[in-house]
Amino acid sequence: MSDREVSQQPETHSESRDHESEASIGETAVEVGNTPLNVKDEQHYSIYTTGEKWFIVFAAAFASVFSPLVGNIYFPAIPILANVFNKSIELINLTVTVYMVLQGISPMFWGTLADRLGRRPMFLACMLVLSLSCVGLALVPVNAYWLLMLLRCIQAAGSASTIALGAGVVGDVAARHERGKFFGVWNIGPMVGPCIGPVLGGLLAQGLGWRSIFWFMCIASAICFVLLLLFLPETLRAIVGDGSIPPPRVYRPLVPVIGRTRLGNADPVAKAPLKKFQNPLRLFFYPDVALLLAYNAILYSVFYAVTASIATLFQSVYPWLSEIEIGLCFLTIGGGMLIGGVVTGKLLDWDYERIKQKLIAQALSEGYEKMRPEDVTKDEHFPIEQARLRTMPLYFAVSLASCIGYGWCLDQKVSIAGPLVLLFVYGWACVAVMNIVSTTLVDLAPEMSSSITACNNLCRCSFGAICVSVIDLILNAIGTGWTYVLLAGPCLAVFPAVYIVMLKGPKWRAGRRARGQLST
Repeated sequence: MSDREVSQQPETHSESRDHESEASIGETAVEVGNTPLNVKDEQHYSIYTTGEKWFIVFAAAFASVFSPLVGNIYFPAIPILANVFNKSIELINLTVTVYMVLQGISPMFWGTLADRLGRRPMFLACMLVLSLSCVGLALVPVNAYWLLMLLRCIQAAGSASTIALGAGVVGDVAARHERGKFFGVWNIGPMVGPCIGPVLGGLLAQGLGWRSIFWFMCIASAICFVLLLLFLPETLRAIVGDGSIPPPRVYRPLVPVIGRTRLGNADPVAKAPLKKFQNPLRLFFYPDVALLLAYNAILYSVFYAVTASIATLFQSVYPWLSEIEIGLCFLTIGGGMLIGGVVTGKLLDWDYERIKQKLIAQALSEGYEKMRPEDVTKDEHFPIEQARLRTMPLYFAVSLASCIGYGWCLDQKVSIAGPLVLLFVYGWACVAVMNIVSTTLVDLAPEMSSSITACNNLCRCSFGAICVSVIDLILNAIGTGWTYVLLAGPCLAVFPAVYIVMLKGPKWRAGRRARGQLST
């Protein structure tokens, strides 16, 4: 029985390269009278087993954590650096600003190259640049402020692109029906970085001195480089297809243990054509993509403002906390993100499956007049916007309510348990929103998954830099409670974008498909 054949015989399980896939994913059984109808709903997408996919996703998540971690681990050392370099806090903060600027811009370069030349070489290049720049920062003379600034720029160029590359890898190995859970786990890396960075930075700066921060980052990034060099396979579908096409030697891991026994058994349709260079900036001109980018950027900027002000606010409201205890407070929001990433990813896949089953039942009831059951997941038939964005209003409401509640808890100086619980809930809701947007963006442009994630990163970092630069001014001007009410305003203003994409998205996709652009 072929992948697209509809069988009206009793259910059988055909052999698949993904040995751990389940019948609920690989097949769909629908009762017609007393006869079960089996539909192979997803075309074979990847040779990797579920365990191998998880290994690849965890490797990508490990690498992706460096972009926010490198930026945030630096914060506790800012007063120390101002002292040892004999510069003002404002000048040292300028090194944070240039890092965030490069953090937004550099993925547009690396991500586009990754969509053309492959994920593996770009990952290795980024981790090597990051590790070497950390060596330079650890050894920088205290009378060379200009060198500190330059090396921070190089450090950003190396670390910032790992998020775009990681998203590209997930899009390569995970089909639509399972993409939610893999994105949910992968996104934990980039989202937890801002929460654990200040904790690690404070411990290292207080115990071993400011240079130890950069030595730690050097060692961690070098370990990641070695792991990727040894084990990470190339996943770009234009080069290896579903993973079964042997790539040139430069793309092969030194220890090829993943998918090794299935090389050379490629399906004729497994390999995507290698496309000419595509300008990632054109993605901003697609209405559905632009609306989701703007929506996500606003919510992320508020999230970044919340995390950036945790230490200052807790030190002011609860002066009995030590620096280490304040650092541990970041773990509450990180814990919410960790659990939320796993749970909401699975719920995304459940929503996808539910919509698919509904369409299959509709096709059967109409007697194949409009479409056949095996065609429901095709781009022209499947409402991917509805499947992905349906639960967004719930997570959005929870994120805003917990953000405002957190602000007023601090404003009224209630028990520390109050804001900590709300930080946990806020972390859960925020990672849910960002998982949904990230997954939807890759679904809208799977052939440019790294590029579209780079665009997402550019918007998030740009808005985040603006919000972080003014959050202290707003807090001092109107107080903590009203500050977080004010931050909720832009979020409410952009929320209609979700419904616009759900309503107009299929029409916009159809228009791009007719023009031969970004088929899903």
